[in-house]
Amino acid sequence: MSAAARPTWDPAQYLRHAGHRTRPFTDLLARVASLPGDPPRIADLGCGAGNVTALLADRWPTALITGYDNAPEMLDRAHVDHDGPTTGGGRLTFLRADVRIWTPDRPHDLIVSNATLQWIPGHAERFPDWIAGLAPGGTLAFQVPGNFDAPSHALMRRLTRSPRWRARLDGVLRHSGAVLRPEEYLQRLTGLGCAADVWETTYVHLLQGDDPVLDWVKGTGLRPVLTALADDPEARDAFLAEYRTALRAAYPPGPHGTPFPFRRVFAVARTRERGARAV
Repeated sequence: MSAAARPTWDPAQYLRHAGHRTRPFTDLLARVASLPGDPPRIADLGCGAGNVTALLADRWPTALITGYDNAPEMLDRAHVDHDGPTTGGGRLTFLRADVRIWTPDRPHDLIVSNATLQWIPGHAERFPDWIAGLAPGGTLAFQVPGNFDAPSHALMRRLTRSPRWRARLDGVLRHSGAVLRPEEYLQRLTGLGCAADVWETTYVHLLQGDDPVLDWVKGTGLRPVLTALADDPEARDAFLAEYRTALRAAYPPGPHGTPFPFRRVFAVARTRERGARAV
């Protein structure tokens, strides 16, 4: 598999840790102020299985919400579980789109993205188009993982570059610079004329079960490796065995579960309302 090949996704595997994965999104939404539209128009970039997209309808019951993703496996699950009118009079719709080139075709009140932009090289270069696609007083809000230097990801990269796996796997994983530093996001967003709020949080998830960190990354960061080895189950299992051993040493279980620190970076950028002066 080349480095540019699209990883295949497993909605059931991803949703195994839905509770932990949802919390950063709810923390992000808590910092989003009121939206100018009535009903508001919302785009969720990288909606995945739609489980967090549905939370937007809880916050803005009348909203017209569209989730965009390019993974057919995830979109199929989103259609089945969440597509259609909402109880508040709004609607949830899910469409296939490539976030790398997606541009709003009409003004949006909120463009939101949850743990997606780290998959898009140079994603900050898309900010001008997305900001330009917001209605006056609209908001761009996103969160991305900031844990590429954590053992879970560093060990994964180290293993793919080892002599045994280099020929097949070197280059399939994202590099440590896939996410910008918080101050870089702040500078870019304020430079576009937005009032920006940028912060970071390290969650310490207490995971249960055998090899829970491996189970977690099998739903997200490890997908490119699993895709590359999908045609060779023996090699896939051998890689997982090596990686499992390394993760057990890095994340030993405690008496109540396995602590799994996970840093995330958040940004909420609001455009000026109509008639407001720049300061």
